[in-house]
Amino acid sequence: MTTIPPEQPGRRPETHEYRQVAESFGSDAERYDRARPSYPDALVRRITAACPGPEVLDVGCGTGIAARLFLAAGCHVLGVDPDGRMAGLARQRGLEVEIAKFEEWDSGGRQFDAVIAAQAWHWVDPVAGAARAARALRPGGRLAVFWNAFQPPREVAEAFAEVYRRVPTGLPVNPSAARRPAIEAYRTMCGTAADGMRRSGGFAEPEQWQVDWDRPYTRDEWLEFVPTAGGMSQIPPDRLADLLAGIGAAIDAVGGSFTMHYSTLAETAVRA
Repeated sequence: MTTIPPEQPGRRPETHEYRQVAESFGSDAERYDRARPSYPDALVRRITAACPGPEVLDVGCGTGIAARLFLAAGCHVLGVDPDGRMAGLARQRGLEVEIAKFEEWDSGGRQFDAVIAAQAWHWVDPVAGAARAARALRPGGRLAVFWNAFQPPREVAEAFAEVYRRVPTGLPVNPSAARRPAIEAYRTMCGTAADGMRRSGGFAEPEQWQVDWDRPYTRDEWLEFVPTAGGMSQIPPDRLADLLAGIGAAIDAVGGSFTMHYSTLAETAVRA
C-alpha cells in the first residue's frame, strides 16, 4: 500500500502531507507508549528554565511521553493530537488532551508559556504551525520542537541496512537508503522548522540545542520499537515478520544487545 500522496507536476510532497503515515501511530498505541524512547531531562530543564511560566502546550502529544516529563517538572500541560486512539491512552495516563490537527486547533483565547512538539513537528505545516503557536504563546513564551536522532554502532547499522535492502518495505523513505549519519536528516528537519518560525513572523531568531545520551537495547526491546516507526503499520504482516526476523538475527550476531547513541535536537525560538 502506497503512503505517498499524489504529486503535483514539478512538486515533491512535504513531510506533513503524508497524512496516512502521520496518523498511523495509533494503530498500536500501547506498544508506542512502551517502546518509544523518552527525552533527556537536561532538555526538559533547559526548556522550562527558558520560559516565563509553567503552562505548556504539547503539539502532537501522542500517548504523552514528553508531556509526562514536563508534568514531572512541575508544569501544567495540555496536549493536542489528531489521533483519538493516541489521545485516549494519554488521557488514561492523566494528561488532558484535545483532538485536532494543530493547524486547525482553536486555543479559545488561552495562552501558554511554552509550545513543545516531541518527534511530531515534521507532521505539522511548518509555517502555519509556527503562526498558530505564536498566537497561543504569551509574549516571551517559547516554541521548542525536538527530535531524537539515533545512531547505532557502525557494525549494527550496516547489518540493519542489509536487512532493509533484503526485505522491501514499500515505504516512501527506505531506512537503508540513508548513507549519512541520522543526525544530518534531523538537522534538516530543524532547518525546516526554523524557516517556518522565521516566515511566520512571530518569533525572534531561532536557535538549535543538542543533548547527547546513550541507551542500551536488548534484542527484544529493539524489536518492540521497530514496528512503532513511521509507516511501519503500512507494511504487509508477512514482510514485517521477515524484517523483524532479520533485525533480530543481526542483533543476535553482535551478542544479543547493543547501545544506541541518541542526539536530541531542538529548534527553539521566543515569541517576538
